[in-house]
Amino acid sequence: MLENTRAIVLRSVKYGDSGLISTLFTEKQGVQAYIVQGARSSRAKSNKAAMLQPTTLLDVVVYHKPNSGLQHIREMQYGYLYIQLQEDIVRNSIALFSAELLLRLLPEHAQQEQLFGFAFKYFQWLDQLDIETVANFPLYFIIQCSHLLGYEISGSYSANTPYLNLQDGAFTAVPPSAPPYLDIEEAKALNALLNIEEITQLKNIVLNAAMRNRLLDWYIEFLHRHTQHLGSIKSLAVLRAILH
Repeated sequence: MLENTRAIVLRSVKYGDSGLISTLFTEKQGVQAYIVQGARSSRAKSNKAAMLQPTTLLDVVVYHKPNSGLQHIREMQYGYLYIQLQEDIVRNSIALFSAELLLRLLPEHAQQEQLFGFAFKYFQWLDQLDIETVANFPLYFIIQCSHLLGYEISGSYSANTPYLNLQDGAFTAVPPSAPPYLDIEEAKALNALLNIEEITQLKNIVLNAAMRNRLLDWYIEFLHRHTQHLGSIKSLAVLRAILH
């Protein structure tokens, strides 16, 4: 069956002498793997290999065969051309972390249209907004993805509930009995991030690198406790080095 859909490239690996197997998060069919023959061939007239780099936003026409491990792409074109993301090391590092997070969080073939719509806009915001806003994007992204997948923090920060319990995923009146712990200022900051309504509000939340890393570690551990397939996020070390 032929189908038109938007897609985000999450990963591409070499296949044979000149092919690629690319994992795409598609709007209509969720995460799917596609085999692209000749994408790396020196004789190739198209720029398929460049188009299938992680974080690329595409419009594709695909052959979709239910219960097939590998699908095929008939046509593809850019769904959005980045202005600065691919040349800016900060934006690019955040984008690669975000793509890997999607790859590890999303089960294959499960349709996630709402999350896809958010992610497709997110990569464009990451490309367009000022650098002061972008610094908090990894935290914003992991919080929004968790929310859209049903992994939510309950309650909110207050004088009566100033602590965050990771196991329960909730603000509580008493300190958690086991690590990781967040101090009062970190709990306040996370509460502010949880209540962001507009992406531009991110630049109003001022975090130093140490606090940003602590909050990111906490949220990743929260997801580890509530999912079975997150694994180790390889791009995290590079992200830390860039956002030091």
